[in-house]
Amino acid sequence: MLDVSDEVRAEIGDEEAARLLAGESAPGSYDCTSCRTPGDTGQERTSTVLFVGDETAVLAFAHAGCLPSQVVQVTEEQLQGAVRAIGGDTGEPASAQAAPEQAVLGVTSGLVLISGELHPALVVEPTAPVARPGSPGSGDDFLPLLIEQGFMPLTELSALPPALHGWSVLLAAGQLHAVLQPNPAGGRPVAWWQAHQPLQVTDGWRSAANKHQRVLMFAAPVGSIGRQPREDLLRDALDKAAANGKLVAAALPLAGL
Repeated sequence: MLDVSDEVRAEIGDEEAARLLAGESAPGSYDCTSCRTPGDTGQERTSTVLFVGDETAVLAFAHAGCLPSQVVQVTEEQLQGAVRAIGGDTGEPASAQAAPEQAVLGVTSGLVLISGELHPALVVEPTAPVARPGSPGSGDDFLPLLIEQGFMPLTELSALPPALHGWSVLLAAGQLHAVLQPNPAGGRPVAWWQAHQPLQVTDGWRSAANKHQRVLMFAAPVGSIGRQPREDLLRDALDKAAANGKLVAAALPLAGL
């Protein structure tokens, strides 16, 4: 009932993979690294998920319905955070991290109603204008940069945004760790945004992510959304930003849920 992908096998070696499949080193019961509910390798399909940091790696287990067997590249800090979360020490959540353009991004999670159904969403807004890398100017190129990556401009939130290939949202131990983007050099995806420490999400958000197997990511320039204390106010701010031509979005699959 245990699934060890070729990618995981290549990292852990054929001998360890054989021991896992034979049940010698696999746990009989486990807490799914995604939904945090119990699982049993002898009773249900289970995926092996290998989190690889800079110096260490951690093998985790998840319901096959939550995510496939895969290798997830994370920073050493993220890996230690995941270990603490799996062990029950979740620490304090953080919601901003320096992006590659050196702007500070604010990330808010919430549920967004589209076509009568609630969808898990992340809303990203910088705290200052984002200039194009290498540009001497002080303009704000945040949305044009994302559009070049495949994000779509929205004028209203009446339909789901299209899926964006190569990008994904990393959720481990039921907490948000990073937004991943394709690696320009090839190979495993790299973090476009990552939390200093795992970001808490609500049970409703995690359940919706489990159901849809993807997260809607909305992005707007500085000053467009703001910190909204309630999801209805967040939705109002998203609608206003879209109407003003200041919102882009994409549907990102889950990398670790």
